[in-house]
Amino acid sequence: MDIQAFKTLNLPDAPGVYTFKNEKGDILYIGRATSLRDRVRSYFGNDLIATRGPLLVDMMTKASAIEHEETGSVLEAIILESILIRRHLPHFNTKEKDNRSHNFIVITKEEFPRVLVVRGRSLEKLDPEEIDYEIDEQFGPFPHGTLLRDALKIIRKIFPFRDAKAKLKHQESFYRSLGLSPRLDTDEAKQDYLKTIRNLKLFLRGKKAELIKTLEKEMKECADKQKFEEAQKIRNTLYLLTHIQDVSLIKTFEEGEQTGFRIEAYDIAHLAGKETVGVMVVSYDGEMEKSQYKKFKISKDSNDDVGNLKEVLTRRLKHVEWKMPDLIVVDGGVGQKNVAEEILKQNNLSIPVVGVVKNAAHKAEKLLGDDTLTVKHAEAIVRTNAEAHRFAIAYHKNLRNRLFLRRLHS
Repeated sequence: MDIQAFKTLNLPDAPGVYTFKNEKGDILYIGRATSLRDRVRSYFGNDLIATRGPLLVDMMTKASAIEHEETGSVLEAIILESILIRRHLPHFNTKEKDNRSHNFIVITKEEFPRVLVVRGRSLEKLDPEEIDYEIDEQFGPFPHGTLLRDALKIIRKIFPFRDAKAKLKHQESFYRSLGLSPRLDTDEAKQDYLKTIRNLKLFLRGKKAELIKTLEKEMKECADKQKFEEAQKIRNTLYLLTHIQDVSLIKTFEEGEQTGFRIEAYDIAHLAGKETVGVMVVSYDGEMEKSQYKKFKISKDSNDDVGNLKEVLTRRLKHVEWKMPDLIVVDGGVGQKNVAEEILKQNNLSIPVVGVVKNAAHKAEKLLGDDTLTVKHAEAIVRTNAEAHRFAIAYHKNLRNRLFLRRLHS
């Protein structure tokens, strides 16, 4: 497809879900957008490989048609996307078609159900003897954990629910005071909560129209029986459903990231070449995004920081499903900077690299890289580099302690 084909689509400037298909009609990729028009247009830019990576460039060479479905809000687009990914398992949405690395919403089968966020790989390993709940229903996959957490904050304002911390009395009391967790002190309150869970399930299944129809019927029944307080509660829920506020989602919406300037910083840690590890940390506009940190156990212990960095970057770039950074920061001088640029060139990526040179006290002394970038983002570069060093040391110490205990007991 080309930009001329895009212009014939006449996509709306509205939230929704878009689907790329090949000439046989097979679904290649499913995405969601704050603005369908702007988001789909971005796939036809000259910088696609730099901003999105080679996987989606490959997808575009195979795509011959684009379909879309408009939604009433960004939140509904997130839910619809998860439903469609689960139904079709498109190849280009993820390298892992079993969705093990994705997040799922789980509703427990309990007297007072809880709503939990669980990783796909954790769902596989659930042992009935190790957990205190059964699963009633699960929803997903949701590819981006940060976005899902923001979405649940909005959902919880509409459907107050008990979460993973519900068994901690002070937490439950706190959330109840905010109107985010239900009362459970009477039989009537229990029945109200079970209705809330029913409504939440309908919403997460993408059945908003059916949910609204059900609530309108219940509101009329309450009014006819002069249960005006209950009718007012339902009216409030209906209002929230038809006036969903997406402000907190829009800033982090596109492809599950804050649409700001993404920095990835790398560091290596070891003790005289032993238990060597590498890490990647991520920041957006200087704010650390801990859910996207990554750990790399180096395949062969070595005191070669440049060689170890080369291995980490090579392994990271194989994950083409991860969003590409706007800037890469490496801990070290010319050697580290050169090897990072070499690896990027081998992968046909044009991402700027900054090296952070440290003094004897291991404090940033000099930034090697494009002067415009190092001046504009100096504070974020130094902060992200320091966080990478902290994270690498913590990972190394944790690994070293585990190995020590293992040897002690062997």
